[in-house]
Amino acid sequence: MEKPLSREVSNKHKVRSAEVGTDILKALAELSPSTSLSNLAEHVQMPASKVHRYLQALIASGFAQQDQVTNHYALGREALMVGLAALASMDVLKVAAVPLAELRDALNESCFLAVWANKGATVVQLQQASRAVTLVTKVGSVLPLLSSATGLTFAAYLPEAETRQLREHELQADCNHPLADSTRYQQHLQQVREQGLHAVHGMLMPGVDALSAPVFDAYGRVAAVLTVVGSARVFDADEAGMAAERVRQTAEAISWRMGYVKS
Repeated sequence: MEKPLSREVSNKHKVRSAEVGTDILKALAELSPSTSLSNLAEHVQMPASKVHRYLQALIASGFAQQDQVTNHYALGREALMVGLAALASMDVLKVAAVPLAELRDALNESCFLAVWANKGATVVQLQQASRAVTLVTKVGSVLPLLSSATGLTFAAYLPEAETRQLREHELQADCNHPLADSTRYQQHLQQVREQGLHAVHGMLMPGVDALSAPVFDAYGRVAAVLTVVGSARVFDADEAGMAAERVRQTAEAISWRMGYVKS
């Protein structure tokens, strides 16, 4: 009969083996599309002989593969299937919920998340600040493309074909809009992309400023826009300020959780 201590040692060994295998899989992903045994061993800081043993087990289970010409190793089909399943389960609303609340607490300003829907930038999640502030939006609100930080951030990262009709519609109602000129509009969007966020001061509602930053998915597409709004009297919406940096960091953290890797 096996002694309890022996079973405990065996279980610990299995856990450690699983951890090593996971580390090697992560390394294969980081060194993709493929890598040599020596580079892989150096990356995980393990002896090549040990890495080789684990690779053989991963190959047998379909989680790794070896090129017969170069002898380099790469992730296998089963790893791809796991990755695709993980991506399919990534819901930006769930991923952003906690970071959005933490951002609200850090800045004590109202924060919301918007996604691009058939009518434009639509608010889908809202964290209200504890202090009283007149909000310009609520869950379900559709924000303008040209007159909101959220809308212009979407415009900066979405394909132009997706926003062209809405822009034309808004310009029909306000042909004197500051961004009516196409050249100026494109320059404005380029500036948003260079800064990684956008600020507006009293554009949508007098006395209310906003900061917006994009959230990307694993394919590098804009999945949502994170926005903070507050009274111009107390909220520093300067694009070089502390609040702007915190908004950038939060959007980047959500993007990372969504599988986005910044190039």
